[in-house]
Amino acid sequence: MSKILKTIIPPKKWQLSVAIVSGLLFGLLVYIFYISNAVSYMSDDPKTCINCHVMNTQYASWFHSSHRENATCNDCHVPQNSTLNKYFFKAKDGLRHATMFTLRQEPQVIIIKEEGSEVVQDNCIRCHNELITDNKMLTKTKSFDCYRTDGRNCWECHRQVPHGRFNSLSSASNSILPNVKKPVPDWINKLTE
Repeated sequence: MSKILKTIIPPKKWQLSVAIVSGLLFGLLVYIFYISNAVSYMSDDPKTCINCHVMNTQYASWFHSSHRENATCNDCHVPQNSTLNKYFFKAKDGLRHATMFTLRQEPQVIIIKEEGSEVVQDNCIRCHNELITDNKMLTKTKSFDCYRTDGRNCWECHRQVPHGRFNSLSSASNSILPNVKKPVPDWINKLTE
């Protein structure tokens, strides 16, 4: 049987090299998915946002806010108009974040980008629409229509919601954060010691 296969498909010298390189690349890809905890990014768990340890301050400030009871990070920071748009935005934004973190280019002070700002504004309006259109509130405050008429964002007046004034990596150094699984396995840590 093997003689027949060898005559039909003669072995090439490069096949072994290709198999080894392919195996190494596949193993590297699996390891990258493991170390980056990539599967967690498909969830809505807020602890996912602190996988990289850059968003610890934002997580802690959200955790101590009233939004914790009703909204996760994705409820505010990801489009909610369709599932396709939600996961496309998560993938695009996540790749940008992962690249910045991997290349050690994360800023000391985290400021939301324009596209993210528009998403958060839309989600503020989506969740608080009843409050914005409540006639009793409109008579007290004269207008909730500022986001439509002069282009202001909700957090220009509501600065403490939900992250407060924390925006630096060092601004909440004593925050209590959940124990996050170490991305590097113990056996690799022992090898590097």
